[in-house]
Amino acid sequence: MVNVKLVRFLAWSSLAVVAIFTLAPIGFRPESSFSPTIERFSAFAAIGLVFALAYPRRLWLAVVIALGSALLLEALQLLEASRHGRVFDAIVKVAGGAVGLSLGQLLLLMLRFRARR
Repeated sequence: MVNVKLVRFLAWSSLAVVAIFTLAPIGFRPESSFSPTIERFSAFAAIGLVFALAYPRRLWLAVVIALGSALLLEALQLLEASRHGRVFDAIVKVAGGAVGLSLGQLLLLMLRFRARR
């Protein structure tokens, strides 16, 4: 099935990287050709996905970590002078996390179904 230790390492590493770039001064933020809204959504969708896979039997733990970190990191941006925490950004991050968690649960369901066959 899935190497849980590797996925957990990936999940926590991903969250750490996103936290660093979220809380660092704006000049350190990497830029892409996508809009910041798409970047936020995608980052937290990925976090939700890997946490769902990392904790397959602890859905609520994955939910609290993925969605709670989205809210906490957005609030912590208020402490950095060059950053700003906004409700809209928090909603986008939570939506991304929820989509990622849902995709992770769907993937786990498919893997379990395949293993039974």
